[in-house]
Amino acid sequence: MSGQAGKINPKLKLALEFGPVLLFFVGFKFFKDKTYHIGNTDYSGFVAMTAIFVVLIAASTALLWKLTGKLSKMQLMTLILVVVMGGATVWFNDPHFIKMKPTLLYLFFAGILGFGLLRGKSYLALVMEDAIPMQHEGWMILTRRLALFFVALAVANEAIWRTMTDSAWVNFKTFGLPLAMFAFFMMQARVLEQHGNDDKTS
Repeated sequence: MSGQAGKINPKLKLALEFGPVLLFFVGFKFFKDKTYHIGNTDYSGFVAMTAIFVVLIAASTALLWKLTGKLSKMQLMTLILVVVMGGATVWFNDPHFIKMKPTLLYLFFAGILGFGLLRGKSYLALVMEDAIPMQHEGWMILTRRLALFFVALAVANEAIWRTMTDSAWVNFKTFGLPLAMFAFFMMQARVLEQHGNDDKTS
């Protein structure tokens, strides 16, 4: 049975979407140097927090779905990758899997957007056109830029987790990626201005 569709308080929605990430960040800072012996295996604080993170993401996504009656494709894909890659991290006791999750997520969306571009369509417009009225040409420009940006984020994630410390990667994942996304969309103001649907002739 699906949840009852509706709108929720924006602050609650923000807390449900980003709360698990912030809790993972705080928990990692506290438990990163600890080791937990379960059964016959030692688990690092990183792996232990990843297990908790999977539960938090699943719970917050389920609550978000119950309150709104729907989930975006990004929310659903994020949940799937967190469960799969986070589960693999715990199962194999190897944090490399969860570190690769952002790479796979961004490459997936870059691929989806790129496929649409090859067909002459902007799949970005399908999910955002109600919030941002814009002409087709503008959507194509924004979609091309976002696809390339997703690839750049995937490359950056790979470079950071492979060459830097766990703490550096967690900081990048918690703050760097969201800030980069925010900065990207702020820099697209000119595209929105030039190609917005405002009944004006250019």
